[in-house]
Amino acid sequence: MAKILVVGGSLGGLFAANMLLRQGHDVTLLEKALGSLDGRGAGIVTHDALANALRAAGVTVDDTLGVPVTKRVTLGEDGQSLGEMELSQVLTSWSRLYQMLKESFPSERYLQGKTVIAVKQDNDAVYVSCEDGSQYEAEVLIASDGIRSGVRAQVAPEIQPEYAGYIAWRGVCDEACLSKYTLDTLFNRFGFCLPNGEQMLGYPVAGSGNDTRPGKRRYNFVWYRPASENDELVSLLTDDDGHYYPAGIPPLKVSWKHIHKMRQKAKEILAPQYAEILEKTAAPFLQAIYDVRSEEIVFGRIALMGDAAFVGRPHVGMGVTKAGDEAMVIAKHIAQLGATPAALQAYRDERLQLGQQVVARAQYLGRYMQAQGSKGTPNSENLKRNADTVMAETAIDISDLLAQGKAVPESTHSLVHSVKI
Repeated sequence: MAKILVVGGSLGGLFAANMLLRQGHDVTLLEKALGSLDGRGAGIVTHDALANALRAAGVTVDDTLGVPVTKRVTLGEDGQSLGEMELSQVLTSWSRLYQMLKESFPSERYLQGKTVIAVKQDNDAVYVSCEDGSQYEAEVLIASDGIRSGVRAQVAPEIQPEYAGYIAWRGVCDEACLSKYTLDTLFNRFGFCLPNGEQMLGYPVAGSGNDTRPGKRRYNFVWYRPASENDELVSLLTDDDGHYYPAGIPPLKVSWKHIHKMRQKAKEILAPQYAEILEKTAAPFLQAIYDVRSEEIVFGRIALMGDAAFVGRPHVGMGVTKAGDEAMVIAKHIAQLGATPAALQAYRDERLQLGQQVVARAQYLGRYMQAQGSKGTPNSENLKRNADTVMAETAIDISDLLAQGKAVPESTHSLVHSVKI
C-alpha cells in the first residue's frame, strides 16, 4: 500500500482518488475550497468512456445519470429547423457527477481548506505544504487542481492559460418556465443556433435535486460570443461595484447591465426559442474561454491531469471524459509499477500526445466557428452546410479519432492556423 496525495477535489481529482483508493492505497485528497464545490449547473456530455471511468471509481451507472436525447437540431434565426441529425446521448450535469464521485470517497480523506503553497520532492517522496500550516508527504502526487493549477505553477510555471478570443454565456432554465413552442421544437434535443461568428448550443439536463422527470428538468445552454481581451473581457469580468475578477467572475457578481445587453442581443440574432430560454434563466453567468497546452505532464513523483494538464475549449465536450480516462491510465500503471516515477512516466507516454490532440481539436472547432463569421452574409445553403458540420463535430465521442491521431480533420489543418484570433 502506497501513500498517494491528490490535489484538487473536483471531478478529475475524485476520479483518481476513488480509483487509487479502491486499489488499496492510502489516498489523501487536498481541496482548497471550503464547503460543497459549485458546479454552477453546468451541463456535461457523457460518452461510453465516461461511464467506464465512473464504474472504475466505484460509481453505479444507471438511468439516474442524466437525461437521454436521440436527436440534434439546428435552428435558424426565425426558429425553423435548418437541419436535424440522429445521435443518441445522455446529458448530465457537473453537480450530478460530483455528488456521485464524492459519495464514493470517504469524507475523512477529503480535506478542505487546503491551499497548496509549496511542493518539493527527493528520491523517496514528495512533500506538500499548505497555507494553513499543514504538511503532507507521499510517494506520488497527482495534481488535478484546475486551469490555474497551483501545483503546475511550481513545476511548470511557463505553462499559462491562453485566452481564445471569446467568452461563453452559460446557464440553466427550468423546463416548467418555457412555452409549449420551445418545449416542442427544442427542449428534448441537443440544439444549435449559428449567428455569424458565434454559436449557441444547449440540451436538457436534470433539474433541482437531480430530478429527471419531464416537467422538472432544465435546459442547459452555452452561447459563444467574441470579446476582445483588453477591453470587452475586462468589462465583462468586472462587477457593478467596479471589482475586476481576472481569474473568472463569480456567477452572482455578473453585472446586470451585461446580462440585459446579452438578452437584448439574443432577441435580435438568436432563434426565438433560445431568446426565451435566456430571458427566463434566473442567473446566467459567463466563462472566458482559454486553452492550456502542456509540453510535459510528469515531473518525477508529480503528475498533472485534468484541467491542470490540458484545457480544451468546451466545443469538444470531452473535458470530464478526458479526466476520467487519465485517472484510469494513472491507476493502471500504478497497479502495474507501484506508486513510482516509472508509473507516472508510463502515464505520460500514453496520455501526453492525446491531451495535446484534444486541445488541437478544440481549437479547430472554435476557429471553425469563428471562420464562419468572416465570410460575409451567409446564404441559406451555407447555413445548412455549417449546421451539418457543427452538428456532426461538436461534443461527439472522439475516442477513435484520438487513437488514430485524427482529432483534427486533415483537410482543415490550414484553417486552424489561418484564422487569427
